[in-house]
Amino acid sequence: MSAGSDEQLDEALAAVDAFDRALEGGLLRPGPECVAGLGALATAVAGSPLAALVGEAAGKASAGAAGEDHFVALAAARTALLGAVHDALTADADKITGRTREETEAAPPADPPSANLLAAARTWLSEVARAGWRGIDHELASGAAPVVSAMLPHPALRRLATLLDGFAAELAASCPGATLERIPARRWGDLWSRALLLTRPGAADRPADATATGRLLPLGVDLHEHATAVQAQVHAVFEPDGGGPPRLVRASVSVPKPDTVVEAGVWQLLRPHLSLLTAVGEGRAMHLDAMPLTDEGDLVWDDARARTGDPADALATARVVLPAATALPTAPLDRHPVRIAEPVFLEGYDSAHDGDTLTFTVAGRTFPVDTDRIPTAGPLTPEAVANSGACIGLLRWDGGFRLQPLAVETTVRRKAVALHAGAWAGGTTDKAGARAEKAATDAMTVLRERAGRLLRK
Repeated sequence: MSAGSDEQLDEALAAVDAFDRALEGGLLRPGPECVAGLGALATAVAGSPLAALVGEAAGKASAGAAGEDHFVALAAARTALLGAVHDALTADADKITGRTREETEAAPPADPPSANLLAAARTWLSEVARAGWRGIDHELASGAAPVVSAMLPHPALRRLATLLDGFAAELAASCPGATLERIPARRWGDLWSRALLLTRPGAADRPADATATGRLLPLGVDLHEHATAVQAQVHAVFEPDGGGPPRLVRASVSVPKPDTVVEAGVWQLLRPHLSLLTAVGEGRAMHLDAMPLTDEGDLVWDDARARTGDPADALATARVVLPAATALPTAPLDRHPVRIAEPVFLEGYDSAHDGDTLTFTVAGRTFPVDTDRIPTAGPLTPEAVANSGACIGLLRWDGGFRLQPLAVETTVRRKAVALHAGAWAGGTTDKAGARAEKAATDAMTVLRERAGRLLRK
């Protein structure tokens, strides 16, 4: 399906919400509201190639007789609706940025790895759907553990294993579901449908089938921190050797994390796995030599194929190179409004506050600024953003377009300075950052000693 106008977007999201309410009570003994939600989902995709498959699945689920294939069809319909919303919003973002987007052909599905483990994951996810969010208990949540343990040794299954592990942990932390005051229906619906589709052949990410040779100019770092994990995603512009238009690319690293390592200490965990973070902290470019690159613009980082280059100011890159950069398409399974993160550069804006929300107004458009996304693991602060005159950010969507700051140019003691969210990624002499680094070092030393004692026992 396609979604274009605001009315169509609202209708697509309403159908997703209705299905998510159906999952709340479970699909084992569906009540009237559940049946209505299933019908809304089927109606929303009635004009698409999924119509017959989803219609049958909704009918079986309404009778409490849905099987695993029916649940997969429902998850596919939900994902297709959100994908249509994503495509419409991405088109709007491209109009705002003036960006062009490349197209690539879909690859044939790969052979499924360890089909029995994928089937086991589908079985657990189907049981979760039958129980519903109100019916979850510790026994059900723990059912994912043996599947996750069996998947982890297989590199091709680690993406799904990590997703299942995190999803099961969230469910376990919320047990019993019957007593929950508030259910994160959209989030759990996203995790459930995504995991279910990842059990199907061809749904997982394909290996990189291209390489990148040229200069990489970092724009900023988007840091995601969880109690037990942390991820850094570097957004950058790639200039290929031999000419050609610059491209927007990303490089990411995710690592497990003790909950005692916080703020600037997380860089210690990430740095050894991605030398690019040091280049970001030092404000330098990197030269890539045949670095693997996916069709979606993700660099599969290999330190052996990268070397540090000359100084490269991110704000200068944003001013000069970013406007000409093209974007690569989004993988089908990643087409979701929450995944929109378009690098933009703004300057000459008017800052104001709408209640507690900071806003930037430029060229007749007003963007709420998502200062809550600014990590504490860097020198960038909401106050610096509010007093800035230029900003590199990510254009995101949350009921409307919002701006997540990655770096700003502001004035400190009558002097223009640049502040970056990832400035401490390669290390820092800043007093606050150095204290956090030392605390993290001490915490890691204690944890290693304890782990060593346990192993010796």
